[in-house]
Amino acid sequence: MIDKNTQLLIDKGEMLPLMEEFYTIQGEGYHTGKAAYFIRIGGCDVGCHWCDVKESWNADLHPPTLTDRIVNNVKNTANTVVVTGGEPSMWNLEYITNTLQNLQIKTHIETSGAYYLTGKWDWICLSPKKTKLPLDSIYPKAHELKVIIFNKNDFKFAEEQAAKVSENCELFLQPEWSNKEKMTPLIVDYVMKNPKWKISLQTHKYLNIP
Repeated sequence: MIDKNTQLLIDKGEMLPLMEEFYTIQGEGYHTGKAAYFIRIGGCDVGCHWCDVKESWNADLHPPTLTDRIVNNVKNTANTVVVTGGEPSMWNLEYITNTLQNLQIKTHIETSGAYYLTGKWDWICLSPKKTKLPLDSIYPKAHELKVIIFNKNDFKFAEEQAAKVSENCELFLQPEWSNKEKMTPLIVDYVMKNPKWKISLQTHKYLNIP
């Protein structure tokens, strides 16, 4: 049971249910290959059956951590932070993004868009899920749309989502890891026929890094 003071700090974004944090190489999407500090926040109710971090779903398993402590771990380590989850937009992210940007650290987020997005962001990667669709307000803000392709029906879903983002949004199709041998050739063919899309691969898994 969280005490009243802790809950107040969480509500203000001065504490967050931190699952893990690590400095690594961005593995997916537009910024693949760049060094970045990842902050993974617990809590998610989107419920993707193929999620590879299901241990992030229950926020109660991840103790509230002072946001200033997280930021101190980033300082002098990285110039870019990626906030991910779980579903990070479930939490108030104003404090962490303001603090990071005041330190000249770029703020990136990966979100399903299922919750109203708070905070100031240099890069917003929208990765929509069929189980809980994005709010309409996120689409025009997205710099990058990344759709996970698990089966052939996901191509239709990808096009439906692409119709809602801005014309400047970068479009990516990414094979779901457990089904990549089957879906990657289909994605290659699809992108060649529809060159507005690019292919995203989970290169960190091939490189065996976090």
